[in-house]
Amino acid sequence: MVMASDPVKEGLVVSLNRPGANVTGATVYAVNMESKRVALLHEAVPTAKTIAVLVNPASPGAELQTRDVQEAAPRLGVEAVIFDADGAGEFDSLFATMAERKAGALLVTADPSLYEKRQQLIELAARYRLPAIYEWRLHAVEGGLMSYGTVLTDAYSQVGHYAGRILKGEKPGDLPVVQPTHFQFVINLKTAKTLGLEIPPTLSARADEVIE
Repeated sequence: MVMASDPVKEGLVVSLNRPGANVTGATVYAVNMESKRVALLHEAVPTAKTIAVLVNPASPGAELQTRDVQEAAPRLGVEAVIFDADGAGEFDSLFATMAERKAGALLVTADPSLYEKRQQLIELAARYRLPAIYEWRLHAVEGGLMSYGTVLTDAYSQVGHYAGRILKGEKPGDLPVVQPTHFQFVINLKTAKTLGLEIPPTLSARADEVIE
């Protein structure tokens, strides 16, 4: 497996160190990093006092994501406004409402259905001139302002390695679930320029990749 949320909480394994059943693999903990993303977004757009947060309420991690952001926002001195989206593509009205609420920035939470609609979301963020942060590097490569998350290729490589070991006779329950150790922060300066946004040099210096 490659798991975006906590496999222990989801009931797939007994523990990360000793899964104890017939499942193992790697986690990417995509849904556990929303507070970090909102902090990076606030650093990039300190003038934004209201941050729109797009969440898929059907996602297993939605409750954790919402709580994570709502706890982080007051510490940053901003208001986080939650917008529910099921990934069906009904985003135009949501972005119009964000504009009415005078949102100054956007956090798109980690979710497979929102990832599939990433190009539409990136285009709408550009149309409404909303600086936005996403989960994966590909978002920034395709025109999103920023992304912060784990490296998917690392997780899939580990899964392939484990598959080989299992085929040679090892038991999945004896192989620890691998947790991420590498987190990737990407900034698209071309998008920042289009938005008329000046990214602080201290923030650019911390990026793993800057797209110019």
